[in-house]
Amino acid sequence: MAMARFLGLGFLFVFAVIAGQAMAAPKKPIAVARREDIPYIKCGVCEQIVKQLDRQVTSIRNQIAPKRLSEYQIIEVAENICNLKKEEGDWLLHLDIVEDGDKLKLVEQEQEGDCNAECKTIERTCQEVIGYHDTDVAEFLFKSEPQSSSLLKFLCNDLSRACSVKPPPVPKDRTPGEPFVPKSSKEAEMEKIMRSMSGMPGASNMKMYSKDDLMNMPNFGSNGEDEDDEEDEDDDYTSSRMRNTKRPLVSVESDWKKSLLDRVQSTFSNVKDRTQHAVLGAKWSLDRISDKIRKWYKGRKSSSKPSKSQKVEL
Repeated sequence: MAMARFLGLGFLFVFAVIAGQAMAAPKKPIAVARREDIPYIKCGVCEQIVKQLDRQVTSIRNQIAPKRLSEYQIIEVAENICNLKKEEGDWLLHLDIVEDGDKLKLVEQEQEGDCNAECKTIERTCQEVIGYHDTDVAEFLFKSEPQSSSLLKFLCNDLSRACSVKPPPVPKDRTPGEPFVPKSSKEAEMEKIMRSMSGMPGASNMKMYSKDDLMNMPNFGSNGEDEDDEEDEDDDYTSSRMRNTKRPLVSVESDWKKSLLDRVQSTFSNVKDRTQHAVLGAKWSLDRISDKIRKWYKGRKSSSKPSKSQKVEL
């Protein structure tokens, strides 16, 4: 118990140091979407959206079988499919924009890559393609359970018209995009953990720093010159306790962190699911009510107009 308390205080101290130095850490330039590239990749992005919708909806359907997939669950996928901050948008990190003659094509990569200008461009294109059609697509998937070809025609030709027109040729003087830089598996996993905690109170400003970033922070890792005797005694006592501990410190610390993260993720996941289902349910109900009011108003408006026979009699 004492060891766990000591490790907890140590972890909080390190976190406080990182938070205190965050303002002084060098900031990376913010990536911005290249809007001029959107017309050249719009159809390709739409095809990827269809592929991901089909894959993710099928995956959820298989997970909950023999239960039937609800329309709320499909709406959730459709709403988040173009959002890099959501799990449904992870596929955006696997795409690279490559020049192919006078065209731009999307190439899938096995690993996730750093999200720079190209990644933001694909996300922006995805958002423009699906636009306000997410509920229409979700309803189509729920009622029809269509094949990929039918969904492709419905979204890319009928709704968004992203593939109804041939993309223009890419200008010869176009500035090439940045190269695809894959992430390490550890970095990708940590980003997912941080993203899952982003909705928690007080965690919105949390950031993850690499070892190089931490070492570049001013005063990080430096020891104070003045230490009193009481602190020395505490250090000696702590060191002796650690030497007498049979279990390695790293193992205890990793177990403690893993247990904490598991509990946080489990709690946050439950709250997130309930909240999102409630919001989606309310939105679905409002959409249905709006449709009924619109139809009622149109019917009333048409019935209030006098017919030709009535005009003649008058």
